[in-house]
Amino acid sequence: MPFGLITDSVFQQHDTGPYHCETAGRLAAIDQALNTWPGLGQAVVLPLRPASEEELLRVHQASHLARIAGTQGKGASLDPDTVASPRSFEVACLAAGSLIDLCDAALEEEVQHGFALVRPPGHHATASRAMGFCLFNNVAVAAAHLMEVRGLERVLVVDWDVHHGNGTEDIFYHDPRVLYFSTHQWPLYPGTGAVQATGRDEGEGFTVNVPMTPGQGDLEYVQAFGQLLAPVTAQFKPQFILVSAGFDAHREDPLGSMMISSAGFAALTQVLTGLADEFCPGRVVMALEGGYNQAALARSVVAVCEALGGRREDVILDQALRAPLVGSVAKARETASAHWSLD
Repeated sequence: MPFGLITDSVFQQHDTGPYHCETAGRLAAIDQALNTWPGLGQAVVLPLRPASEEELLRVHQASHLARIAGTQGKGASLDPDTVASPRSFEVACLAAGSLIDLCDAALEEEVQHGFALVRPPGHHATASRAMGFCLFNNVAVAAAHLMEVRGLERVLVVDWDVHHGNGTEDIFYHDPRVLYFSTHQWPLYPGTGAVQATGRDEGEGFTVNVPMTPGQGDLEYVQAFGQLLAPVTAQFKPQFILVSAGFDAHREDPLGSMMISSAGFAALTQVLTGLADEFCPGRVVMALEGGYNQAALARSVVAVCEALGGRREDVILDQALRAPLVGSVAKARETASAHWSLD
């Protein structure tokens, strides 16, 4: 079964200006790396489709949609970090809609896993606000589609971006159908994602935050996935796994202070595909979020694509799971143990 990809030069038409770090050059660097990747021949590139108003309104308020649509043809500054160019609304709709179609393709077993290499990114966008370079919350839109249209009852959203995905957390904070798991540098923008934030009402316990101190890398992240995410997932039993795949936790990234390697991201992916093999085979779909060292971003995306295709990083996994548990993971486990059995 082929691996699914969303990639197209149109996503470079979201123009953030000459001095912004979230630039079209990110995708150009990824495209260059993928074009020399031997595994590209085993991938299928899906056609693009814009998200409909109905699809976007499942997670966003009508006023937010109207504000972003109002930038069409002229652009706007939406907050101090977030801009829209004349084509940004069109491109953002294509990002969200194409991710939905990639999820459907995985659900229908037309592809095995997939990666949507889209921009603008999405995980900071709330129901009512564009922020943190994000216009629409692509992963949240896809998760809502899987539940409301495809009838899934349990969707796991994993966010390994160096910044906490405040928008995704907020949208699903009360919803027990979505397990939101985030590893992120703490403290760092946007200042959310405390370990004590675990959900509310029926969603209590279905948000699992792992705030991590600067300088942590492959070992600590694999521990978070292997010793916290894995046992919680085994109880949640997801029917689909969506990933906000930001690469700004890479050790070469200028915006973060974490130390993950490209192979480390592949090891995290291996954990996820292992969980998918047990609960939802072939249904790990990633959407690009951050990552601002273009060379490191490109290497990491290729490494993750290889891991989605079956490449293994057993040495990293074995070393991490043999090492003493680091403090940030231990604290997150303690918090989560109020809601999940982790012994």
